[in-house]
Amino acid sequence: MSGNLDFGKSPLSLLLRKQALPASIGILVMSVYGIIDTIFVGRYVGALGIGAITVVLPITFLISSIGMAIGIGGSSIISRSFGEGKPEKAVRVFGNQISLSLSLALFFVLVGWFFQDGVLKTFGGKGDILEPAIEYFRIILIGVPFLAWAMMSNTVIRAEGHPRIAMFTMIVPAITNLILDPLFIIVFEMGLAGAAWATTISYISSAIFTAYFFVFGPSNMSLTWMCLKPKKAIIKEITSLGSVTLARQGTISVLSIVLNNSLYSFGGELSLAAYGIVSRVLMFANFPVLGISQGFLPIVGFNFGAKKLERVSDVTRLALNTATIIAGFLFLGIMIFTHPIASLFSNDPALLERAVPAIRMVFLATPLLATSLMGSAFFQAIGQARLAMILALSKQGFLLIPLLLILPHFFGIEGIWFSFPLADIGAAIIALRQLAKTPYVQMPWQKNKPSGLKSE
Repeated sequence: MSGNLDFGKSPLSLLLRKQALPASIGILVMSVYGIIDTIFVGRYVGALGIGAITVVLPITFLISSIGMAIGIGGSSIISRSFGEGKPEKAVRVFGNQISLSLSLALFFVLVGWFFQDGVLKTFGGKGDILEPAIEYFRIILIGVPFLAWAMMSNTVIRAEGHPRIAMFTMIVPAITNLILDPLFIIVFEMGLAGAAWATTISYISSAIFTAYFFVFGPSNMSLTWMCLKPKKAIIKEITSLGSVTLARQGTISVLSIVLNNSLYSFGGELSLAAYGIVSRVLMFANFPVLGISQGFLPIVGFNFGAKKLERVSDVTRLALNTATIIAGFLFLGIMIFTHPIASLFSNDPALLERAVPAIRMVFLATPLLATSLMGSAFFQAIGQARLAMILALSKQGFLLIPLLLILPHFFGIEGIWFSFPLADIGAAIIALRQLAKTPYVQMPWQKNKPSGLKSE
């Protein structure tokens, strides 16, 4: 292994902690930045500012998720290549990741720029929200290619065995944004444009940090121009595995279209702003589960490539149990402190009246979140793209979107909020069934299941 962790021999609990903790901290810092960013906008711009950000972010993250998809797809190959003792293949894969990420991100940024009005309206930018959404969107687009590069690089750095450095790829932009937000919004009185420029500059800072790691840091990715030349077989494997992440983010974007338009239809701009608060709390509540899923992915990939299949099963159970317990504690905290949490974002009584019950309903099934996320990450790590895709799409695509289209017509705005826990329950059941069926994981209740894993 090229990094500073021995994925094939070190104790699994130690490996998971060293991989998951930095990933969780990085996501936590990014979540806190998102929360504070929304607090500044909510208090110094107003509810329409929160609504504008709620409309724009799914679009920009859809474009930048190309980098994340290519990063995760390629990193699965990189981890297995290190496990198989083929570092030269890992370098070639990374070169192809760079070419794919930057070219595709730039293409979709241009599409977003030329069709911005139509895109924003599709994502719910209607009424009084449209004008501030356009102002925010035009500035954010500048930073999206840099974000795509940083998201791709983050997964590669983790696959090389440098989780702490990967953590800083998320901490650097978060700190940059936290410094620039009050400066631009309050001191320079730039309003929503100030928030957009703070975010864009933070994306650029993350890209510079990751580029420095690969050029001057401890990375073993010694690139040549030949590595950047697309190779059909590598591109096919990257896109096959990366399509899971892209499909998930694409589904989330379709979900945003359905959700934002439903919120506007059944509750107006105020309900859309309330969801802006809910989504920030979701980012925070999900950070430990996302960190664990990111942390255990390269461990699974390496040991699967090295044919150490008992370790694959053991680390999967360990990750699932740990994430579920942590999610349970977060659930209790959110339910107990709902009103103080919502009050952080705004002192508007009408907005809080919508946001507080929304948070409680959306988070009812939070402890089950770990099962669906971990299931999808597991199959992605071992190269089973089809199953990973099914599990990645189960919550948002197969369950949440249909529920959002049906329930509000019977239960109004409450039908929208209750769709979330119902989708979480269904996705967890699907993931558990698939993990129980695979020969690579022995679940706690499967006492007589053969522990020796079969080769495909």
